[in-house]
Amino acid sequence: MPDSIVIIPTYNEKENIENIIRAVFGLNKYFDILVIDDGSPDGTASIVYSLMNEFPNRLFIEERKGKQGLGTAYIHGFKWALSRNYEYIFEMDADFSHDPNDLPRLYNACALEGYDMAIGSRYSTGVNVVNWPMGRVLMSYFASKYVKMITRLKVHDTTAGFVCYKRKVLEAIDLDNIKFKGYAFQIEMKYSAFVLGFKIKEVSVIFVNRRLGVSKMNTSIFGEAFFGVINLRWRKIFGKIKPKQH
Repeated sequence: MPDSIVIIPTYNEKENIENIIRAVFGLNKYFDILVIDDGSPDGTASIVYSLMNEFPNRLFIEERKGKQGLGTAYIHGFKWALSRNYEYIFEMDADFSHDPNDLPRLYNACALEGYDMAIGSRYSTGVNVVNWPMGRVLMSYFASKYVKMITRLKVHDTTAGFVCYKRKVLEAIDLDNIKFKGYAFQIEMKYSAFVLGFKIKEVSVIFVNRRLGVSKMNTSIFGEAFFGVINLRWRKIFGKIKPKQH
């Protein structure tokens, strides 16, 4: 059994899902894949099922009813992976905004360089974003600056969704106590790992806006992130972010 699994949450990704699965399985490093599909009406799940015959015991799917949010999809996937023997657990988008060829770089940061969490970072060496509207680049960039200022989290790209966790990080974070569902979930996971004392590395990547399918971004996501960050800081001050009791 491989030591690594890539969790890919999906909602209406029929244009991308087969290509991203083949791209990950085409790497020299061996990764399993778990797709978490939130009841996509476009048939994303049936494409995954058809590929499972070609990639037995490497490709898995968990289906959920309706759109329940990015955060809950990942937490579902984390628990699934922790119930098996994976040592390295990855978050990655289905739409090729995250380059599968960068997966081994994130893996190496944890497996070879001794970090507990590796983040595929758009902002650790300037702004590495391709094909995004300038307004969205600025919003994302300044959101990360704002998070850094409020939380004192030493990460440039706090909303990044391209991440490798060592198993022990996800075992230490109380996943049932993670509050946020949207992109603020990404901030909360990084902040929790930081507060619990884990070593975090940012690996510079180039983020490419999706070419196929529809973006799931909306303004409520940013509202949750804006106010959620202040809430995270208060929870730290009052000692509410603690390791999970086993």
